[in-house]
Amino acid sequence: MATLGGRLVALEAGACTIEADFSPGLTQHHGLFHAGVLTTLADNACGFAAMSLLPPQGPGGGEVLSVEFKCSFLRPARGATAVARGQVLKPGRTLSFCRADVFVRNAGGSDTLVATMLATMMAVSPERR
Repeated sequence: MATLGGRLVALEAGACTIEADFSPGLTQHHGLFHAGVLTTLADNACGFAAMSLLPPQGPGGGEVLSVEFKCSFLRPARGATAVARGQVLKPGRTLSFCRADVFVRNAGGSDTLVATMLATMMAVSPERR
């Protein structure tokens, strides 16, 4: 997330918002936000939303891994800031089903929906690093 300039701007039980400002290093060949950037923001927003509902420690608690996701791109991602809003649709002890909508905010402050993700997150015990 540091490479993308991603910022966690909101986190509550079952929901997360992450933003990243436009930079030429985050674009594809047409100068739009790259699909990989939007997917990464959405995946992280889903992951943190799911993690917010887990017990802080113990078996199956504390962290999540993405086990599956589908991202649909609805329109070109041109704007000043990419905003991913993740939410848990159905929490579970092992698997949580999530959704993230990705918007691009223009210089005037209005948001346009550019992508949506459905994701499955798996609870895992924290690893020693």
